[in-house]
Amino acid sequence: MGTERRRETEPTRSRTGGSVLSAILWMTGLSILLSWLPALGPFVAGFVGGQKAGSVGKALLAAILPAIVLGLLVFAVVAWLNMPFIGALLGGATTLVIVVHAGILLVGALVGGALS
Repeated sequence: MGTERRRETEPTRSRTGGSVLSAILWMTGLSILLSWLPALGPFVAGFVGGQKAGSVGKALLAAILPAIVLGLLVFAVVAWLNMPFIGALLGGATTLVIVVHAGILLVGALVGGALS
């Protein structure tokens, strides 16, 4: 009467594309909270962020975009102080250091994005 069986073709949950901003926030928050775990912390943060992103491309963007933005911000601040050459060096170095140290975060993001 009132009991209908769910059809097998219906998905068990609806999944939208995911959000890069949500992934960035999750990765940042979990990276800070799990910073006391040397290798596992960034991997878990990247994995969860990759799941929130919904795809490998969005997860990769969410892992790298904050480093690029921070590098540009460092460049802008130092260039504002009338030292554009030093600003370019410091901005590029900041971006490079963050991306290199976030290698495990990138691996976690790729795995999480692939499994989402």
